[in-house]
Amino acid sequence: MSDRRLHVTVPDIGWVDRLADLADVELTVWDFTMPQPDRHIDLAVRPYTVAATGLELLDPSRIGVIQSQALGYDGVAETLPAGITYCNAVGVHEESTAELAVALLLASQREIDRYARERGEWNRRFTASLIDRRIMLLGYGGIGVEVEKRLDGFGAELVRVASHRREDDRGTIHGDDELPALLPTVDAVVLAVPLSDRTTQLVDDTFLAALPDGAVVVNVSRGKVVDTDAVVRQGGRVRLAADVTDPEPLPADHPLWSTRGVLISPHVGGMSSAMQPRIDAVVRRQVALLLGGFGPEDVVLG
Repeated sequence: MSDRRLHVTVPDIGWVDRLADLADVELTVWDFTMPQPDRHIDLAVRPYTVAATGLELLDPSRIGVIQSQALGYDGVAETLPAGITYCNAVGVHEESTAELAVALLLASQREIDRYARERGEWNRRFTASLIDRRIMLLGYGGIGVEVEKRLDGFGAELVRVASHRREDDRGTIHGDDELPALLPTVDAVVLAVPLSDRTTQLVDDTFLAALPDGAVVVNVSRGKVVDTDAVVRQGGRVRLAADVTDPEPLPADHPLWSTRGVLISPHVGGMSSAMQPRIDAVVRRQVALLLGGFGPEDVVLG
């Protein structure tokens, strides 16, 4: 163990109160909007944001590790100065995001948003169910696995798709090269893929055209995975329930807001009561590792 105290910065005073019991740690508040402190920072906890803006201004000689509160790190590789280690928040948002994915799927299938807009009216109608439906999980990482857990028991058939075909104890995980054959056979697609060159605008006109009428696409990955203009062009033939959009934030006058069959939440997948205790635990583990002379966990850059 080092004979010096660890200098850790946190985004607000609430963090200082919650982590006050940590031994051999000096906590100071720095929210990344003010100039970087003059003294060296061993571990800096970023505010909760997915933006990479401002990272290019950091001095790597005075900072060792940045702990993000987000799972995604779009744009960080292009922005972060060399010499700084950047860690994402694994195990913090997957469950909450999966929960919201199922909520969006259910709300879209049972047309809860439509009932909400018809407030004061008593318009009974038959709607789609999850029972007896085929639901594709497109992306089988942390969020995809959690979505699968939450859909277990709904009476639906799950079709799992990842980048490469493989088998596990639950059966086949299809490769994404099988999408043209699989898409016409499913009633819903839950998107939980990371953003990359391969997945940017993955859901385009061809993808949507392959889905049957009335299918729903649920996007809890990144907005750029879906070609927004293609969804608007569909005009409601295929529905979209999305927690992320492209552009984001979605302008008030954007046609996606008024496209039939579209349900939008403002990128709040991880913003639940479950987040704070989980990100606190991540920071505590990182502190313990650094104090023990080890490297941090979940390094994505550096």
